[in-house]
Amino acid sequence: MADTRNATGGVRYTQADAGYFEKRSLKRSAGLWGLWGLGVAAVISGDFSGWNFGLDFAGFGGMTIAFLVVTLMYFGMLFSIGEMSAAMPHTGGAYSFARGAMGPWGGLVTGLAETIEYVATTAVIVYFSASYLNGITGVLFGFELPGLVWWVILYAVFVGLNAAGAAISFRFALIVAILSLAILAIFAVMAIFSGVWSADKLFDIAPDPGQSTFLPHGLLGVLFALPFAMWFFLGIEELPLAAEEAHTPEKDIPKAGITGLITLVISGAVVLILNPGITGSEALGTAGEPLLDGFRAMVPESLAAVLSLFALIGLLASLQGIMFAYGRNMYSLSRAGYYPKFLSLTGTRQTPWVALVVGAVIGLIGLIIVDATGGAEGTAGAVILNIAVWGAVLAYLLQMVSFVLLRRKFPNAVRPYRSPWGVPGAVVAGAIALIIFVGLAINPAFFIAIVAIAIIYAIGLVLFALWGRKQLVLSPEEEYAVSGGLHRDPKTEHYGD
Repeated sequence: MADTRNATGGVRYTQADAGYFEKRSLKRSAGLWGLWGLGVAAVISGDFSGWNFGLDFAGFGGMTIAFLVVTLMYFGMLFSIGEMSAAMPHTGGAYSFARGAMGPWGGLVTGLAETIEYVATTAVIVYFSASYLNGITGVLFGFELPGLVWWVILYAVFVGLNAAGAAISFRFALIVAILSLAILAIFAVMAIFSGVWSADKLFDIAPDPGQSTFLPHGLLGVLFALPFAMWFFLGIEELPLAAEEAHTPEKDIPKAGITGLITLVISGAVVLILNPGITGSEALGTAGEPLLDGFRAMVPESLAAVLSLFALIGLLASLQGIMFAYGRNMYSLSRAGYYPKFLSLTGTRQTPWVALVVGAVIGLIGLIIVDATGGAEGTAGAVILNIAVWGAVLAYLLQMVSFVLLRRKFPNAVRPYRSPWGVPGAVVAGAIALIIFVGLAINPAFFIAIVAIAIIYAIGLVLFALWGRKQLVLSPEEEYAVSGGLHRDPKTEHYGD
């Protein structure tokens, strides 16, 4: 490294050595439907597990309100993210947007929030997948494995899949996204025609004194349910991380994001209405396998286990999609020097295999620690889920702030796609994210998660202040910010070669 020069925010950039970016190259492999599949696959597990905890906090009525509020937030956010990703077709995603708007420190804080979100979300999916697997093997084959064994197997298999090549990842994501939606369609048909579904079961949670069956725990319960309503959509915002692997990112990422979101709104609404109507909201509010419980209520146990084997596809779809996200997030921050640079090495298959392995190890350690310490009321998955949602909400808020700032800071920047909701849409989405953030902060159930994230941030910021800020490289994300938005796409403008 040579040609050191100072920049804003107290950071120091170093010119990359010859071959630096060649060792950190990605391959363009995705069209519109590949991106749509990646976005839907990353989220679809939320229809199978996790969302249902919101019923325990708010009841069906409160969860429905939370679902509608969160849907509004995601539309405002995806319109805004679509505009920023088209203007900045770089792998950095949220980090890239915040770096351009708020400088290196803002980029780090936002990028770290997204790292926390995706690494923790992957751990949540691994946890629930292991639960589903034991439910299947216990009935069909008469054995169960310790959670740790399933966790190691799942991480090993899907790190291998994601490291095998981007084209394989996109193809797999598209196939499992379609299969997952087909499974949900089968569940919907069975629920409608089984005769088991009942509207009374939706409102079977006994209300607190002075409250109604529609809002059994009052309006505060709606606030606490918002993070769990996010589980229907959490991860769809990852698509900008595929910008350097998409053929035409400026067109396809915004289109795939909105199309994918519409798909998820429909599937989420179907699950929200039908699943508790089969099992009852009270029972479903604490269930680890809500969709499997729905199948069990309609068919014999052995057949339910077979159906849940197919339902497991939804969880595995998201495991692949979210693992893709944390790999690219860590890759981009490492390539720019915020994280250790070896994390961005890609190898002959042009996938960030080092970042994928390290993220898996971190997630596995997190699951082991939380499980060993009892977690929140003994449920490791719930604690990690809380960490994932907290990281997501912070990243959402900072991205919406970035959108508003970038409109003012770079008014003449090239924007191939513009949000139809503009600044007001970003403000509304950011305000909802802030409300969810406050809800997380005042909910005792999230206390452990918040403490864990605070520790991670303290360590990350101290390391960056002492070491990382002097190690930055003019990666595409940094070049865009330093040039004032003039250097937009390294693939066409040939900088960084």
